[in-house]
Amino acid sequence: MSSDVPAPRPPAQAQAPAGLRRFNDADHGAAEEALLACCGSTRWALRLAAHRPYPDVESLLAAASEASYDLRPADLAEALADESWMPHSLLGMRAPGSQAARTALQAAHAAYEARFGHVFVVCLEACPPEEMLDAVLASVRGRLGNDPDEERLVAAEELRRIALGRLEHLVASPTGAGAPA
Repeated sequence: MSSDVPAPRPPAQAQAPAGLRRFNDADHGAAEEALLACCGSTRWALRLAAHRPYPDVESLLAAASEASYDLRPADLAEALADESWMPHSLLGMRAPGSQAARTALQAAHAAYEARFGHVFVVCLEACPPEEMLDAVLASVRGRLGNDPDEERLVAAEELRRIALGRLEHLVASPTGAGAPA
């Protein structure tokens, strides 16, 4: 006997990836800590943690993006300061000319930090590994010409993209590092 009535679907939370379920079910402190590993703004992390549960990854990413656009200057400064402790591997160091590349990258980062007062951030998610060093050098050199207000907007957008990538990775892994217990 067939019926035109579709079978009931499980609740959205039951369909969510295991990493998102863990994030949604985590206590507030663990969720906030995991979010701070994605973006160092306390306000951003508190906002996202408070709005759980998220029905799907897309909703979480949309909320994170919106929260990123709402960062105040102090929130952005906090997030950028948090990035300064992150390990910055000097990419391509085994490639020919690596000492020159290391020197150029260090000089570019130092010039950027002296000009803008915060660490340089750039999202390299779609960049092939063999092109990362050139991409970072080109980006930092190009952005040194920005005025401080323009650069604050560019840095905020790069930080947003980095945070979304980290967040997506966090909820994609059911047991990955940084996933709330």
